[in-house]
Amino acid sequence: LKPATQSNNNSRSSNSSNSNSNNTTMKLASTTSLALFLLSSTTSAFQVRTPIAAHPVSTIGRHGLPSALHAVDPSPQKSTAASVSDIIDKTTASVSDATRKIANKMDDRVYAFNKIVIDSVYELICLIYPVRGTDRDFARFYVLETVARVPYFAYLSVLHLRETFGERDLGDKMRTHYAEADNELHHLLIMESLGGNSSPVDRVLAQTMAFFYYWYVVLVYAWSEDAAYHLSELIEDHAFNTYSKYLVEHEEMLKSRPVPEIAQKYYVDDNPFLFDLFCTVKEADENGDFSARRPKLESLYDVFVNVRDDEKEHWKTLCNLVQYGDMQGCANSLVQSTEAEPSKKD
Repeated sequence: LKPATQSNNNSRSSNSSNSNSNNTTMKLASTTSLALFLLSSTTSAFQVRTPIAAHPVSTIGRHGLPSALHAVDPSPQKSTAASVSDIIDKTTASVSDATRKIANKMDDRVYAFNKIVIDSVYELICLIYPVRGTDRDFARFYVLETVARVPYFAYLSVLHLRETFGERDLGDKMRTHYAEADNELHHLLIMESLGGNSSPVDRVLAQTMAFFYYWYVVLVYAWSEDAAYHLSELIEDHAFNTYSKYLVEHEEMLKSRPVPEIAQKYYVDDNPFLFDLFCTVKEADENGDFSARRPKLESLYDVFVNVRDDEKEHWKTLCNLVQYGDMQGCANSLVQSTEAEPSKKD
């Protein structure tokens, strides 16, 4: 009987041990299942919150999920919590990069009227000052720069008045517009140094146009900032294209001429604070820093390249102000010309 009893005791002990082992195994399996369920739920939650359509093509993975989810390191050395954290961080970054603001459009009637005004003035200047590849061309650029700089101090006049009557938080705009006016002033000084203002007829024409355009912009800006900014956007677009075409057609002539002293002083020697200030839409480098543009001047050709690039900087700032109401409304590579909003038919 004793051996049988001992055998029964051993059997019970063995069964108990097996039961404990089974319980431990079941608990471990349950814990693992719970962890996998949480991971799966987190992933699914991000799928629901982040529609596939919100991601550009480059961020979509092989299975229709944002690539941030595929980027998680599946190494067994990482804990489940760390993996979930990686998913959250990388998916959030992906959503942030993919999210773009919707650009506002200009009322088609205002858009069309602005186009008529600016195109008419531009065509008139082109008619009076045809490009021939001679010194007379600098008179054309003198007139263009005299008119192009007017809007920026027109903006400042209205903003100063609004500030006088108690409106605040205008500082960023005022500083930027002052820097833009200073930049356009130096474009004008460069053209004057090249003899662009040598004729009293050219001076009277340019100054008369600037006088009346100043008051026009003041009234438009007081009525609608967007409409006034759109006027300048069109002007800067014309200016950029004009300089680009001139650089292509008269490259040899421009490279044969020296750098004007005023251009050397402004672009190279002077403190670059104001120069950097008007460049509001910059492209970040690989470290996330905004690199400053530092021109290198070897000939008049380089001067004209930088004047052209300045016009592009003004254009980008104006596009953002019209479309987003913010000078940094969208990234450098995403800036586009303002579009007209079609009229709603009854």
